[in-house]
Amino acid sequence: MASKPFSFIGFSFLLLFPLLCTPSYAIDIPDPTALLPPETICKYTPYPSSCTSILPKGNANIYDSGRFSIRQSLSQSLKFQNLVQKQLQRSSTLSKPTIRALEDCNYLASQNVDSLSSCIGTVNKTSKVLPSLEAEDVQTLLSSILTNLQTCLEGLQSTSSTGSVDKEVMDSLSNDSKTHSVSLALFTNGWVPKYRDAAALQPKNHPKFRYGRLPMRMSDKNQAIYNKFLHRRKLLQAGDEEVVIKDIVVVSKDGSGNFTTINDAIAAAPNNSAASGGYFLIYVTAGEYQEYVSIESNKKYLFLLGDGIGQTNITGNRSVGDGWTTFNSGTFAVVAQGFLAADITFKNTAGPSKGQAVALRSGADFSTFYRCSFEGYQDTLYTHSKRQFYRECDIYGTVDFIFGNAAVVFQNCNIYPRKPNSGQFNPITAQGRTDLNQNTGTSIHNCTIKAAENLGTTKTYLGRPWKEYSRTVYMQTFMDSLIDPAGWHEWSGDFALSTLYYAEYNNSGPGSGTSNRVTWPGYHVIGASDAANFTISNFLLGDSWLPITGVPYTGGLI
Repeated sequence: MASKPFSFIGFSFLLLFPLLCTPSYAIDIPDPTALLPPETICKYTPYPSSCTSILPKGNANIYDSGRFSIRQSLSQSLKFQNLVQKQLQRSSTLSKPTIRALEDCNYLASQNVDSLSSCIGTVNKTSKVLPSLEAEDVQTLLSSILTNLQTCLEGLQSTSSTGSVDKEVMDSLSNDSKTHSVSLALFTNGWVPKYRDAAALQPKNHPKFRYGRLPMRMSDKNQAIYNKFLHRRKLLQAGDEEVVIKDIVVVSKDGSGNFTTINDAIAAAPNNSAASGGYFLIYVTAGEYQEYVSIESNKKYLFLLGDGIGQTNITGNRSVGDGWTTFNSGTFAVVAQGFLAADITFKNTAGPSKGQAVALRSGADFSTFYRCSFEGYQDTLYTHSKRQFYRECDIYGTVDFIFGNAAVVFQNCNIYPRKPNSGQFNPITAQGRTDLNQNTGTSIHNCTIKAAENLGTTKTYLGRPWKEYSRTVYMQTFMDSLIDPAGWHEWSGDFALSTLYYAEYNNSGPGSGTSNRVTWPGYHVIGASDAANFTISNFLLGDSWLPITGVPYTGGLI
């Protein structure tokens, strides 16, 4: 993560429910079709002065203003990318850590350009409220754009690079973030429905949800490969939610498969596959794979399947302590939409003394992890951005070991705090929401929190606020006695204590008592109706995209 400061509620029941996080920065949101001066429209954004400097003079409605702002966001993103590339052209005068931080910025800026281009295509089509799924897609992209800029800034700060880059780059980071925040606010006020119609979100062609094993359907040729290599496992099962496999390759260190490395198998995968075409399955046989894996955005709908936790292991040891940014310290990184992984262990073995050292980073929309293990120390699992789901996974770490700014749900997972450096305490989560309009947050549902074998007497907390609008919810989760009675820890002084949203609902175990919890304005003990907002069906709209994965899940509260 960033450098440390120097009752059952089913889907059918919720016919209409309020959207999470559709705030205004004024008392009333005006009619989005009304013609208003920019000074009035900008009151509904977090940066009114920046907003009025962006929008043209004269009356306009929120739709026209939003389109103009998003186009301006794209223009500034292109300019920022150009500035970063100019910095990299003088790499001979820069330190290696600074170059790595700038390379992160260049990569993240290119993602922002792609995302904004997609957003413009959507908002240009209509001047009315969008259907819930389409609105969620755009809000997710606009949320991730802010996260990407923040990640760029943190990389420069953590590598002490801010003094090495031109002031123009740093000024652009600050100004662009405000522009993107304005764009997100205007989109939220204009195109995002205030209520979701749950009936319209029910999955099509998936009449039942599966709560069993992961089934697959494939051609006779691929079935033969599957049977040859996976004869020890019974995953096949007929059903309506079969995972469609369009092709399969095998990675095996002994040379008996198609490839000996995971990276070679990924390179062979088709580009820009559609969900309807099925998954490209990469089966990785048991073994220790010491390689750094990065799955880029064009490798969509890959399915990485291993032989089980502790059997198929992907291992690395990059860390901030050794000159990497947190962002590029990950052993495994993925940004490709629709990524699915099952039965694999992801490790970062840098150790507690090396600082931030990521085992897995995901910025992949609709990414799903099933029966996987994430093992590290500080900053083990980086849920960086977009929409993610983790089911029946094990997560080991020390300081802030589940962190990021995705919209993410952990369900039926095991969370194991382990022993950090002497003098450190363990906050389990550090959620990084920076803007009230971002549709992001961390939901931990029906999980188990127990000490790793070596934790000892280390003070352990449910989380701390990395960013101003940090949002984390624990629901129906078992908390052992390792959790400090206060539950949560501040980041620095009173930072974000009134703007964060931390909540607990119907948890169990000796560490779950709320009578001695923090008394911050942003902390809440909530009921079932509020908790339902953070379930898979509501928070992730998971019924629209999870069935094709075949991964079991519970859509509502249990």
